[in-house]
Amino acid sequence: MNLRGSALLTDLYQLTMLHAYYVHDMNDTAVFELFVRRLPPQRNFLVAAGLEQALQYLEELHFTDDELAWVRDSHLFRSGFADWLKALRFTGDVHAMPEGTVFFGEEPILRITAPLPQAQLVETRLLNLVQYQCMIASKAARSVVSAQGRFLVDFGFRRAHGAEAGLLAARAAYIAGFAGTATVLAAPQFGIPVYGTMAHSFVQAHDDESDAFRRFIAAYGNGATLLIDTYDTEEAAHKVVALGRNLAPHDVHIGAVRLDSGDLGAFARSVRAILDNGGLGETRIFASGNLDEYRIAALLEEGAPIDGFGLGTSLVTSADAPSLDSVYKLQEYAGKPRFKRSTAKATWPSAKQVFRYHDAHGRMHHDVIAPADDPQPGEPLLTHVMTARTRLLAPEPLASIRTRTAKQLDLLPPSLRALAPAHKPFLIEIAPALRALAARMDSALDGHPPRPQQG
Repeated sequence: MNLRGSALLTDLYQLTMLHAYYVHDMNDTAVFELFVRRLPPQRNFLVAAGLEQALQYLEELHFTDDELAWVRDSHLFRSGFADWLKALRFTGDVHAMPEGTVFFGEEPILRITAPLPQAQLVETRLLNLVQYQCMIASKAARSVVSAQGRFLVDFGFRRAHGAEAGLLAARAAYIAGFAGTATVLAAPQFGIPVYGTMAHSFVQAHDDESDAFRRFIAAYGNGATLLIDTYDTEEAAHKVVALGRNLAPHDVHIGAVRLDSGDLGAFARSVRAILDNGGLGETRIFASGNLDEYRIAALLEEGAPIDGFGLGTSLVTSADAPSLDSVYKLQEYAGKPRFKRSTAKATWPSAKQVFRYHDAHGRMHHDVIAPADDPQPGEPLLTHVMTARTRLLAPEPLASIRTRTAKQLDLLPPSLRALAPAHKPFLIEIAPALRALAARMDSALDGHPPRPQQG
């Protein structure tokens, strides 16, 4: 799949803005920042993801001849505009939080510094790529925490809102700590392990359930996972035991059984007892069927002997928080800081950096948002990753990103790892220099109320 897409895969207002910049020769350097205004009510933290696809997009950005022909034929723009677009490439700089970094509301996770038309054009696609993967990675991370080390697989492609969404959800979930995905293209595309079991239709296509199990193992081989809830779950578990005994002399073992419906906790306990009593103590139990982090936590709290979980709809749609209030805003233009004063949507001016502080135990304690040129003693989170379509760092292996995510989750205070909203949200401070700059700009805008004291 070509994740770049078309240069026309954008909002029309990006082209109307570019046309206005073209007409008025507005090409000075601009700084835009991508951030999430506030966390959804169900989230205590977010996980940065999607940077790799964002950088691919910026590397390859250009208008094809067919796209330029559409611009000419649309009659929406002046003649000559399409010729101007033909030469457009991204020549700016990108600063970003590495994927797998935990972040919070108001914190810029991506900064673009480029001539104004370039920086403007990329807004829609960057938001599209980054906010979705951040949303899914954050949802997946909550499941990873809830699962307490159990095996997690993404089963969501068939319920995703489009092919690209399903594929990128597999990537985001893997970054967050899932073992793999059922989406086959994720293996050649990203190197993500793929897992599959069997369908109810395979069992239904046989006159005898035991025969279906036997033939599936004959086709699949050692370690197969059998779906046992097509008819009677406990009766099927006994059939698995009988089959396992017949296969044991041939050094063939049944890897797992899958439960996909009903009272998963009760069935898991009864099936575990049947398997154990039948000598299949090593055969694992894998559960799926409308699961999310809340259901996983409840099942484990009640002591359900489940070794792994498959998550689908709730994961790829982030069902309890299906969007992020993510924005991409102008912070500087032509060397001057800029800001927004809209009610409930005010922004802090200037290019910024996020500095992280840890407590004596190494856990995250608070962050400080400061002007990029105002160094703080904390750990700076945004790094310089691209200049003029040239990457300053090689693409990061997903294994490294997974390791970063795991470390970041371990450094979260326990209250933020919990599924319930934290009584005390993570502390975000605004540096004095940034407050002073905003105050000076506020004072220049006659009639505006004082800036709210955020952070």
